[in-house]
Amino acid sequence: MRISELSRRSGVSIPTIKYYLRDGLLPAGRPTAANQAEYDEDHVRRLRLIRSLIGVRGLSVSATRDVLAAVDEQQGDVHLLLGLVLGALPVERSGRPPRRDDAAEPAGAGAAAGDAAQDVAALTAEMGWKTSPNPPAAQVVAETLETMRALGVDYDWRSLVPYAELADRAARLDLDQLRDAGDPLQQAERAVLLTVLLEPALLALRRLAQEHHSALRFGNG
Repeated sequence: MRISELSRRSGVSIPTIKYYLRDGLLPAGRPTAANQAEYDEDHVRRLRLIRSLIGVRGLSVSATRDVLAAVDEQQGDVHLLLGLVLGALPVERSGRPPRRDDAAEPAGAGAAAGDAAQDVAALTAEMGWKTSPNPPAAQVVAETLETMRALGVDYDWRSLVPYAELADRAARLDLDQLRDAGDPLQQAERAVLLTVLLEPALLALRRLAQEHHSALRFGNG
């Protein structure tokens, strides 16, 4: 297809497509004449994934380039591909050292963080979840538990088990909706859309349910 058809099929403007081509996010098409090229379905799928990563996940062009480079290496492994596009797995960047926080650590913070990390490990073990070492999501859970304890809230990993069970069911539903995708790039795009776009709606549904049950328990009819 010509670039005009590629733009129509992918929903990405021609100037943006040309920018992605220049910046290396999108592979070049097959040359047909001077300043002309043909593109195929792989370009359509790649553009849709780029649009999802930048427009939906909010990644920068540079971060998207890193993710796509890793995706190109892992297209034969759907599990790793989904982990990369969803941010569940870190993208290794050659030549860049791990990020460090140079700020001084408050007294006792290390011990509290260690307790929270152990709680997360206990929770994933209780659920039987197999995850990569130190996934970003585990860090979020640990930081949340640490903050709650610092505020005097008695909350540990056992309190999270019912929520983890709900999350497990939600994750199964998410992955069930990827079955109709034709190839790994389509699955990756759909995973980004389902995960990122649905998260605010899931939180809103929780709020609606809380209002409903509050009215039943404490309302005046």
